[in-house]
Amino acid sequence: MLLDRSQAQVRVLVGRRNKAHVFMPDLHVFPGGRRDRSDYKLPWASDIHPAVLERLKACCGPRASESRLRALALAALRELHEEASIAVGRKECGNTQLPFLPDLTNLRYMARAITPPGFPRRFDTHFFALFTDEAGVGPADIRDSRELEDLRWIDVNDVSAVRMPDITGIILADLRASLESDASLPFGRPVPFYYTRHGRFVRDLL
Repeated sequence: MLLDRSQAQVRVLVGRRNKAHVFMPDLHVFPGGRRDRSDYKLPWASDIHPAVLERLKACCGPRASESRLRALALAALRELHEEASIAVGRKECGNTQLPFLPDLTNLRYMARAITPPGFPRRFDTHFFALFTDEAGVGPADIRDSRELEDLRWIDVNDVSAVRMPDITGIILADLRASLESDASLPFGRPVPFYYTRHGRFVRDLL
C-alpha cells in the first residue's frame, strides 16, 4: 500500500485488474504480486526494519529464514515498480533485474491474509505500507501497466469510487484504524492475520 500524506487526507494507490484475469477481474486492488524465486537473490540498498522483521517472523513462524522474509518485502517493491513504474531505492544501471537497488527501510508490515477455499486461485498475501515522502517518490510518477489499469489515488476514508475485493476493504479498514491510532504507523505495530478455519473467517492479531 503506497500512501500519500501530502494532502489533508491520506490517500492510497489502487489500480484495476484487467478483465481477462481469472482472479479478481475488473476490481481495484493495491499493486502487488507473487514472490518469485529470483526475489531471494535481488540485491538491496538498505535492509528491512528489525521490528518489521520480527512481525514477519511472528506471522510466518520461527522456521522462516530471514532471506525468505526479506524476499517478501523485495517482491513488494519489485511489483510496485512493474505495475506502477515506482522505483523505491537507489538508481543502479548495472542491476540486470531491476533498474534500482530496493530500499526496504521504511516498509511497514500491515497484514497477512489467506484466500478462503473455493476460489479458482488462492493466495497467501502479505500487505506492506509505505509513505511516498519517506520513499522519495512523487504521487504524479505512477503509470498504468499491463497488470494494473486506471491507477489512481483514493482517500482511505472514501473508497466509494471504485469496486474492490472484500479483503481489500478489510485491510483498508485496518489501515484507517492504524492511522487514527498513530499516523506514523509504528514499525512494530501488531499485525492482523486473516484466514478461514472450519468455514469461519478468523482474525488473529500477531
